[in-house]
This record gives sequence, structure tokens and C-alpha cells, in this order.
Amino acid sequence: MSVRTGDVLWQPPADILQTSEVGRFLAWLGTHRDVDLRDHDALWRWSVADLEDFWSAVWEFFEVHDHGARTSVLADRVMPGARWFTGSLLNYTEHALRGAGAKDSAVAIRGRSQTRADHDLTWGELRDQVARAARVLTDLGVGPGDRVAGYLPNCPEAVVAFLATAALGAVWSSCAIEFGPRSVVDRFGQIEPVVLFAAGGYRYGTKDVDRRDELDAITADLPTVRHVVDIEYGAWRVDGATSWPASLAAAEPLTQVVPVPFDHPLVVLFSSGTTGRPKAIVHGHGGIVLEHLKNHALSWDLRRGDVIQWYSTTAWMMWNALVSGLLVGAGIVTIDGDPAHPDLRWQWQLAQEAGATLMGASPGFIMACRSAGVDLRGLDLRIRVVGSAGSPLPPEGYAWIGDQLGPRVQLNVGSGGTDVCSGLVQNNPLLPVRAGMISGRALAVDVHAYDDAGTEVTGEPGELVVTSPMPSMPVGLWGDVDGSRLRATYFDRFPGVWQHGDWIVFEPDGSCVVTGRSDATLNRGGVRLGTAEFYRVVEELPGVADSLVVHLEDPQGGNGELILFVTPSAGIEVDDALIAILRTALRTSLSPRHVPDRVVGVPAIPRNLTGKKLELPVKRILQGVEPSQVVSRDALADPASLDPFIALAPEGAR
Repeated sequence: MSVRTGDVLWQPPADILQTSEVGRFLAWLGTHRDVDLRDHDALWRWSVADLEDFWSAVWEFFEVHDHGARTSVLADRVMPGARWFTGSLLNYTEHALRGAGAKDSAVAIRGRSQTRADHDLTWGELRDQVARAARVLTDLGVGPGDRVAGYLPNCPEAVVAFLATAALGAVWSSCAIEFGPRSVVDRFGQIEPVVLFAAGGYRYGTKDVDRRDELDAITADLPTVRHVVDIEYGAWRVDGATSWPASLAAAEPLTQVVPVPFDHPLVVLFSSGTTGRPKAIVHGHGGIVLEHLKNHALSWDLRRGDVIQWYSTTAWMMWNALVSGLLVGAGIVTIDGDPAHPDLRWQWQLAQEAGATLMGASPGFIMACRSAGVDLRGLDLRIRVVGSAGSPLPPEGYAWIGDQLGPRVQLNVGSGGTDVCSGLVQNNPLLPVRAGMISGRALAVDVHAYDDAGTEVTGEPGELVVTSPMPSMPVGLWGDVDGSRLRATYFDRFPGVWQHGDWIVFEPDGSCVVTGRSDATLNRGGVRLGTAEFYRVVEELPGVADSLVVHLEDPQGGNGELILFVTPSAGIEVDDALIAILRTALRTSLSPRHVPDRVVGVPAIPRNLTGKKLELPVKRILQGVEPSQVVSRDALADPASLDPFIALAPEGAR
């Protein structure tokens, strides 16, 4: 299928108000609030104009259990400093375990791993294990406010440990088991955990990976850890650690959760760590419960009995979003191992076996499937929605999903981030799917594009900003007692307005394109271009497997230097012929100003563990910043991929 940006590839069916969760919400509003809304635009406008009524409606519609006595919905609308649901007391775990009424016998977690056999938990087993785990943690001295950390693969044990921690009012944080010691200590060292859950190793595809030496190095640098708990994953055992299976088997269930205030810390999520020390972003119980109920049901159309499958490590906010499928009664699939083993079709086959109704597929994974000629048409899939996030998806990826899965399946592409643990712009069942574009603004997210003067712009690139509070904005940054770092991170440029750090173009109908990080935008002769537009041209050319572009500005005000790094396909060289093809394509498709000054072949493009290209760290290295100041190799999917860029840096920075 040949498509252009903006082509409509899917339209909501005529009965969408009768068959979708957002349609059910609209009907409820008409009955309980006398609010008559029939489409996304009207619903979005109401949701941002009357934040208090919208979020109290979400609270009531999803029957959030309040153990306290609420005195207000939004006590102060300023940013930062908005206070939500003052006086309420609730607990994330209570809402996750009730599973919107899911029966004990239904499967809650389908654990799939290359390390061991399938490991499933029913809702009844999950409730029992979390109750026992809460008792174990209590016996280890964990109480409200204590930090519990996980150095774990994405497995059912990680979910149980998180829910048990939250049940006690303690604070959870996790890192992927692939992270090296420095990356882990850079993160956990900030929050000083008292208990560390760990696995001694894992299997990645056909390779066994022993992490016990790394674990020893981590615990040596975390003096606050009083107990290491070994989940006994695979064949590896951690010397001197508490046995998790034995502890659970011996524990008496602790069935009562600890009700906590709305903004009581639930989790600490960390920024990527590719631009400096990772930010320790604190999210509260209430904000995550409300935001994920809204997002999962009203945007992703998840409901009781559905199954969500989304490949993630425990370090990415998508892991938290995956676990929150439990809030709406959906089962979840935890996946550990090589996502492309034994081949790219494997995840789709797993979706068939697990009965997934929502499958997450990163833009890189979708495009890799397309390039490899993966054919899904022989599979019997229940998928209604394919979710995609993490980076822009080219129009060709939209077309591939449509060709393979047909008109019944909606592609929901969104963009948000760890900072809000959700989406800011995304699709929902009421919106069409437009090739290469995100369909609209997320409900109750007052999101716009600003120019440098702080004026809203439409039809041209601008800074992505949020002009009204969201419940899931951070409670704070850990250790930032006076809030100065939070203000400097999000509010310094436009006082009272959240600056997210992305570069975005909004169309008049609310559809949009995120074109890259605003701090990596290419600005040549006053013409600003997002890097995503650049990659779409380059990576569609034969012979190009991957690419990265940086613009080194001229301090004297000239055009600076635009450098394109290219990883060629197997058997191809970055020679004069390929460089000529690249230059011609970029001149024709973008502008003469965006023809690179240099094209450099590299074996691999540096990416973090979630697949994002390290544009800004590479740029800073090439500007002479010492590499360890801008990126930790432990945070990279391939640490050696950084070496060619360091070799090109000014001599004093190597």
C-alpha cells in the first residue's frame, strides 16, 4: 500500500459509541452528569475546560475507593503546585487486585520467558501471592515511605513485589537486569532502598547471562540495603540472599492495604540517563490510578477480560503501564528475553497464544517486521488495538499494520513519557487513524505547541507544552526538597507552563506529528526541522539500515555543521555512490539546507535500552564534552556503538 502523511487508513465504525469503553463513559456522563457529548473534540474540550468535573467523573465512573474524606478535587490549579483530591485516602494495589471484578479463576498474568517454562498466575493466585509478599516485606521491616527496589527481568515475580510494596505504602523502583552496576547505582543510590529484589541471571535468546558479579558490585555500593531477596529465576542462585519462593510459601497472608494520601509516593521512575544523571521522578498513588484508568479504558479501550501484551523491560514506564492493565481487569503478558528470538514473528505468535486484544509494538519493531517481510495473515489474532510509542512511526509502518491486520484493527500511536507515566497525544476509538500522524490530544491533557515567544502555533513546529495540571505530573523529583530542580526541568522557559522537551506540529483538527526532541532539532539558516523527518527520508533508501543526524551549531552565527551517521545494510558500504544518493534524496525531499556536510559510516547507531537514538549525547560528545558526563555505557543497548563517535570528538574530550 502506498501512503502519504495524513492519509486516513481507519475510521471509527458506526456503532463505536455502543461498543467502546469511551462510548460507555459518554453515555454515563449523559445519565449521571447531564453532559451530552458525542465526539472526541467535544469530550476533549470539556475535559480541559472543567478539569475538576472531568476527573471527579473518572473517579466515580471507575468506582475508585476512597478511605478518606475528600475536601476538594483540585485545590490549586497553578503549576507546579497543583493539589489533587485533598483529603482522599486510597491505594494503588487495592485497585489493581480487585481487577474491575475479575474472577479468581481467570488468568491475570501470563509469564513468558526464554529462561524457564511458562509461568501463569490466576487472579486468585495473584491476590494470594501479593498478600503473602506484603507479610514477607513487613517481616523484613518495610513500612510506609521505605524504598524497595528491583533488579529484575519482566516476570510475574516483579509484578508481585511491586504490588506488595505499594500495598504497604512503601515506594517501588526497578531497573532492568541488563543494566550494568554504574547505571543501577546512579539510580538506586539516589533513593536509598532498604530491600533489593534480584535475579542472579537470565537467558537472552540462546545465551545464558550470569549477573551475580554485577549484583555483588551493586550491593557493595548501596549501603542502605538491609536485605537482598533472590526470586530464584532460572539456574542462578544469589549467595546469602533471602529465598523469595520459600518466604512466600511460609508467610501468612496480610490482606489489608495501607490507605495513603492521593500524592503519597508510589513509584520512582528514572529518566534515560543519556543526558546526565538520571532524574528520579516520583509518581503518586492517586495520580497513577486515575491517569491509567482514563488512559487504558478510554484511549486503549481495555476492559475486564482483555489481555495486554507490550514488550518492555522493568526500567521503562511502559512496564508500569503494562501492570496497570490490572486496574481495568485486563490480563497482562510479561515477556523476558530477546524480543526477536527466534524471529520477528515470535511476538505476534505469542499474541495469538495469549489471546492479546491490545499489542504494543514499538516503531522500530514494526518497521523491522515490514523490512523483513513478516507475514501475519496466517495467524488467528484477537487484537483490536495495536499500540505504538517511544519514537515517531513513519507512514509506511501504518500501512504495514493495515495490510497485515486489516480494517478491524485500530493503530493507536501516542507520545508522552516517563515524566507523566502516560501519553500526552494519542488515539482513541473516536478518532480516525492518519498515516504518519498521531490522531489527537489525550483527554484532560491541555497540550499545545508554542513558539519561542510562548505563543501557540498551528501548522508549524513548536515546543510541546501542557498548560493545565495533570494528576500524574510528578509529585516531585527525589531529593529535590525545595522543588528547584523540578521547576528548572519543566517550568523555567515558560513560567506556569509545562515544557515537555519534544518538538511537535499540531494541525487545526488536533492531529499532530512529533518530530523529535526539541534540544536535538536541526536549525539550518533559520529553517528548523525535526530529526524524525530526516530519518524517514534516509532510512527508506536501499542500503541504509539505521542513521543518526546531529547539527553542531556555529557559535559565530553561521550554519554550523550537519553530520549524518549511517549504518549500512549487510554487504553495503558507505561509499561515494551511496553518499550521492543520500544527498540527492535529502535535497529533494527536505531542502538544500538539510543536505549533510559530512556523511560518516558507523557499525551501529547508539541507542538506549528502550531503542531511542542518542542524538543529544552524541552531539555533546562531538562538541567536546567528556563522554562519561553525558552518557553511561551501562544504559546502552550496545556499549561499543559509542566508540566511533568518541573517536571523532575533539582530542581533549576523548
